[in-house]
Amino acid sequence: MKAILIFVLAFGLTATETHAMFFGNWIEQKFSLFSSNKWTQSRQGVRVISDGSVSLLWTRLPASDSSAVTAKWNWSVDNSVPPTTLSKKGGDDRNLALYFVFVPPEVAEKNRNSNIRKLLKVNDARILMYVWGGNYARGDIVPSPYLGMRGKTIILRSAGTGEFGESVNLAADYKRAFGEPKTVLVGLAVSSDSDDTKTMVRARLQDLRIE
Repeated sequence: MKAILIFVLAFGLTATETHAMFFGNWIEQKFSLFSSNKWTQSRQGVRVISDGSVSLLWTRLPASDSSAVTAKWNWSVDNSVPPTTLSKKGGDDRNLALYFVFVPPEVAEKNRNSNIRKLLKVNDARILMYVWGGNYARGDIVPSPYLGMRGKTIILRSAGTGEFGESVNLAADYKRAFGEPKTVLVGLAVSSDSDDTKTMVRARLQDLRIE
């Protein structure tokens, strides 16, 4: 409890305001030396071409955003991967996935300077991944084949093209996915994955806001 109080006092975890999540300096994380997506960042969003490849962009969040409970964004897909089984290793291609990374307050402080690969391996981390891909019903929760109990995929769109606006309740989805109240939001990431099907994704995500 003492550690939590220190974190709150030091970093000002108070009622949240709506914050735009600006792009431009998000960091690419590759999963292979020989495979990488082509990302184009602007202040308001990001475009990606994933041509038989996979990688993600990520950013840390300031403490002022750590208690966010909702998120909104727009995304579009011009070229889509085919429907895949998102619970299967080596066959889980998707057009876009937006990650929200949570950890307990004391863990957030210990991992202040950690990169995304380390954060995703923290035992106490919990990752919500909102996905455009697969062939599932909207709202379905699919276990992650890579993150185990730490990560859950929430389906928003099946594989295909189009343009949509999304609005999600992070607190409610966290409780539904993990069966407990959400912890501290410390990072965001966006990925595109087409390496298993050797197809091409052309997609965009923009106007991301959390509150």
